[in-house]
Amino acid sequence: MENQELIKQVTEKAQKWLTPAYDAETQAEVRRMLDNDDKTELIESFYQDLEFGTGGLRGIMGVGSNRMNIYTVGAATQGLSNYLNKNFKDLPQISVVIGYDCRNNSRLFSEISANIFSANGIKVYLFEDMRPTPEISFAIRQLGCQSGVMVTASHNPKEYNGYKAYWDDGAQVLAPHDTGIIDEVNKITTAADIKFEGNKELIQIIGEDIDSIYLDKVKTVSIDPEAIARHKDMKIVYTPIHGTGMMLIPRALKMWGFENVHTVPQQMVRSGDFPTVVSPNPENAEALTLALNLAKEIDADMVMASDPDADRVGIACKNDKGEWVLINGNQTCLMYLYYIITQYEKLGKMTGKEFVVKTIVTTELIKVIADKNHIEMRDCYTGFKWIAREIRLSEGVKKYIGGGEESFGFLAEDFARDKDAVSGCCLIAEVAAWALDNGKTLFELLQDIYVEYGFSLEKTINVVKPGKTGADEIKQMMVNFRANPPREIAGSKVVLTKDYQSLKATDAAGNVSSLDMPDTSNVLQYFTEDGTKVSVRPSGTEPKIKFYIEVKGEMGCRACYDAANAAANEKVDAVVASLGL
Repeated sequence: MENQELIKQVTEKAQKWLTPAYDAETQAEVRRMLDNDDKTELIESFYQDLEFGTGGLRGIMGVGSNRMNIYTVGAATQGLSNYLNKNFKDLPQISVVIGYDCRNNSRLFSEISANIFSANGIKVYLFEDMRPTPEISFAIRQLGCQSGVMVTASHNPKEYNGYKAYWDDGAQVLAPHDTGIIDEVNKITTAADIKFEGNKELIQIIGEDIDSIYLDKVKTVSIDPEAIARHKDMKIVYTPIHGTGMMLIPRALKMWGFENVHTVPQQMVRSGDFPTVVSPNPENAEALTLALNLAKEIDADMVMASDPDADRVGIACKNDKGEWVLINGNQTCLMYLYYIITQYEKLGKMTGKEFVVKTIVTTELIKVIADKNHIEMRDCYTGFKWIAREIRLSEGVKKYIGGGEESFGFLAEDFARDKDAVSGCCLIAEVAAWALDNGKTLFELLQDIYVEYGFSLEKTINVVKPGKTGADEIKQMMVNFRANPPREIAGSKVVLTKDYQSLKATDAAGNVSSLDMPDTSNVLQYFTEDGTKVSVRPSGTEPKIKFYIEVKGEMGCRACYDAANAAANEKVDAVVASLGL
């Protein structure tokens, strides 16, 4: 039976969109939904308002309060404008940076945002064309702005778009500003509250003037240019998967000294429809198919891919049998940090004040490496804004040398405050050159890390639950896990449970301690006697609940890799079965 109360609520909400404040096309679409006997589309479009999650505002494009359109983007921008004008009222001129990716409507949403900011007296630096997310983060700091916006849905399917809001430190908005902005957005009850008429005098177009400064900064991330010089002909295949990476990454690789970079021609075509992939996500093997085909054709040394807004990096290389294998986000993060720490120690650059950061769902091997090398390691929540927070807290006191997350994001520098595929692609290529300098492949380097620090295997299970019913199901799944926590997982006793919503940790004896985190988060973690770690959290940007599984193993030599990997995969399968997934 249909929920009549819900239908009544969404109907009343939708009818507010039938006023002259909304364009004729929008009104016609709302009427179509209202007249349809099947109210599913009406409910999905209006049952809630889009809110800032771990990645800002993100949703399916279309008409409605729960969709990405000029009015939800407009309300977000008007609310952000109001908040900025309150927070920085003593400044003679408030300014923001706006960037956008290749997605359908990204340029439109960025121009709408520019008009609204300028109509509110705020100066806008608008990029002339699509640019990588990390460059927008950099530009905010470089231009001394108070905020910024990146119009992107990152690696989501083509139906999505999004709106990442940044603060004056170049990081995505955190508390109290996120809730403060939402409060202002919630005061925008109709499109009539939005100032759409822009002031062109306050909009400045930027491009190469920022590109050149940013790329020069990215070049400073390089640690061993001599290794690159010795392997400048290393054959690299790169694909931007139709996105913003094509604007800067091939150029950056050339600046670093790599002279044999091959791009995938079919995917150097800018398109918000992502015609050559099912999903433009370098975490998915399918997205790298064309790049791998080219790599096999030219016998390349490595493959790299960036997502549509060029903040994530996917890597592939040949294993010891000459087969192409994908390197996951945990593994790339391990290699980045291993390389940085090793090189810093070799060059005598360690002062004892360095630190690295990872998210709580990222491999625990990073802590093993940090501890063994006497480097401080910090855990933070999922979302790069939390890594940026750690950089900000220690600015001028301790030196950030790298941080990453399992979802293919890494940041080697502190001049940008969001994960960076531009520096990330260049740095992983340098790691590969350095490995060759030491008589090993990138894959053998990974094996050697496992031999020295222990073996682990990570797998993420995504349970997709779309729409309102899906959101309700995900909510109930978390309630059930809290009410009935597992006592054992895959035959191994759970010895520690962490609940980041209550900020409590409970051991096997029932002893409870507090978790020292800056905020609460809807995440559960289970640690077992045999070293298995399971993390459960609803995604902040997609309609899914995520299960992050990490299992430990033994690996005494490179030749032991296949056996260790096979045993770990069996254990992961047992964990999945144990959780009923």
